[in-house]
Amino acid sequence: MAANGLLTVSDLDAGYGDLQILDSVDLDVDDGEYVTIVGPNGAGKSTVMKTVFGLTTYMGGSVEFDGEEISGLRPDQIIRKGVGYVPQSNNVFGSLSVRENLEMGAYILDSIPAERIQAVYDRFPVLEERAGQTAGSMSGGQQQMVAMGRALMLDPDLLLLDEPSAGLAPDLVDDLFDRVDQINDDGTAILMVEQNAKEALRRCDRGYVLVQGQNRHEDSGEALLADQQVREDFLGG
Repeated sequence: MAANGLLTVSDLDAGYGDLQILDSVDLDVDDGEYVTIVGPNGAGKSTVMKTVFGLTTYMGGSVEFDGEEISGLRPDQIIRKGVGYVPQSNNVFGSLSVRENLEMGAYILDSIPAERIQAVYDRFPVLEERAGQTAGSMSGGQQQMVAMGRALMLDPDLLLLDEPSAGLAPDLVDDLFDRVDQINDDGTAILMVEQNAKEALRRCDRGYVLVQGQNRHEDSGEALLADQQVREDFLGG
């Protein structure tokens, strides 16, 4: 593990109740790095994200963030460590306004810093234009911006993105990936699960291929795209 390691997952076993999904999974994310997890449906990709964020049944192994063991911590404790999480679905408070959704992202603070709200508006200008609109009345792409903006309110060191392009119209997918690129370029490390595997691997620094809850491949995104076996097995040739 590199000296600038931010997240280190070692020999991780996890699942839901008595059902084990992950079996000895290893992965790591360095400071400022952009890492993608791909693999077939049911491989356990989202379970990795949820386990890092404290939302599954932890069964063994280690999850370290910034040198500190966080397995067994609650999500609200993990947020305080510097981790943001955007789930795949049901990721906005539909009856609340855009601004109220963003404020919910900083609920652990005594007061909402105006500069944090403005930083999110600067990144997603449409959210400032529609600050008073209920999030549930927005398009899928705009809701995803609300969810990402809320997760960025505490300026996390690591942002977990679970299938951010799911359900988006094709013309919005590139825009979303561009925004993720920019968040990463500005210094936030990214760990992303993504169904659009080829595009995700083109853009990320490194990728992991997960199959049946286990590591199958790890390499740079570029190398995984060029690997004939990976292409045939997981990327449609």
